[in-house]
Amino acid sequence: MRYLLLISCLIAQLGCRSVYRNLQDTTGDITSLQKFRPVITTALYKIDVNVIGKYLSGLLLLKTMPDSTIRVVFSNEMGFKFFDLEFAPGARFKVNYIIRQMNKRPVITTLRQDFSLILMQSLDPSAAHVRKDSQLIYYVFPQKKGFFYYITDPAGNELVRMERASKRKPVVEAIMKNYRDGMPDTIGITHKNFNFTIGLKKLER
Repeated sequence: MRYLLLISCLIAQLGCRSVYRNLQDTTGDITSLQKFRPVITTALYKIDVNVIGKYLSGLLLLKTMPDSTIRVVFSNEMGFKFFDLEFAPGARFKVNYIIRQMNKRPVITTLRQDFSLILMQSLDPSAAHVRKDSQLIYYVFPQKKGFFYYITDPAGNELVRMERASKRKPVVEAIMKNYRDGMPDTIGITHKNFNFTIGLKKLER
């Protein structure tokens, strides 16, 4: 019984250890991340969403409005709209429309956090810091709850991945790949705590 208790305590301690514990503070130019920020005028993506075994597909429109807000609109191929979200500088956010089935606070909060991560619109450089491991550079932006990590190669030429994380581990991982005219061709968002993925592939218009 004593050995079982010791093993249980050891497992609990290991489970509470941060995956970021070995990162070391370093210097870096926070503004260098700007080259990875999507330059949005109007962009259309094919979107595939898998939520706990339920599948949705359609079109996702990203558009910068005259007042500098960014509209994120998801509809199916027939034009039925699932949501219309608005992201403004200064971390301001508005739901213009969302279907009843998705109109729940946890769903809206998740969508807001996921798209805020990839839009890279409201990152406060004054609060950010830079860390590293043996292979990658981690640009860390504190949020109200948790952190955004933008992770690059040592030279800062490639955005390897993005993470929305708690103090101990990533909650969401995202990628943006194959930039063309300031916009990534491929975007992927994967939740780590439950089966929820979003895949985006840019459509040429």
